[in-house]
Amino acid sequence: MDERLLPFKEKMEKSHANLVHEYGTIRAGRANPHVLDNIKVDYYGTMSGIQQVANVAVPEPRMIQIQPWDVSLLKEIEKAINMSDLGINPTNDGKVIRLVFPELTEERRKELAKEVKKKGEDAKVAIRNIRRDANDAMKKAAKAEDLSEDVVSQLEDEVQKLTDSYIKKIDETIDEKSKEIMTV
Repeated sequence: MDERLLPFKEKMEKSHANLVHEYGTIRAGRANPHVLDNIKVDYYGTMSGIQQVANVAVPEPRMIQIQPWDVSLLKEIEKAINMSDLGINPTNDGKVIRLVFPELTEERRKELAKEVKKKGEDAKVAIRNIRRDANDAMKKAAKAEDLSEDVVSQLEDEVQKLTDSYIKKIDETIDEKSKEIMTV
């Protein structure tokens, strides 16, 4: 691969990694500690992720247990979970908070599958935008460095192959997550 394409390859890789991270925050009927990634609590004036202020464990397939290192944070964590769009009521026994994930209904599974597809399409758009930027950069480089049309054409072909490979990766990731959600 031409070294001029490496920054664009990195951007495409980051887009795919971001999609995988976003999929981790979608709950699919099983307990996944990553659903808490976007929930922040006020820890002595600093907004911190739950994983930074508590021990998060999955003792059962459909339960997350949160044990804060500072017991005074129980109410704060409980409040943050209630205010999030997680859709699960936490139970607090004074020492730990438990989140029990109910089985997803068929309707909710379909909604989540649509959300997965939409996030995947957004990632594909990001990849295509990177392709456009790469092609523009190649054309500018052609003028600045006086590259031949053959070289520019070859670089554009490489960009297209790179784009196709990442679009395929994203499609596979979408299929994987959709299957996970639709599995009862």
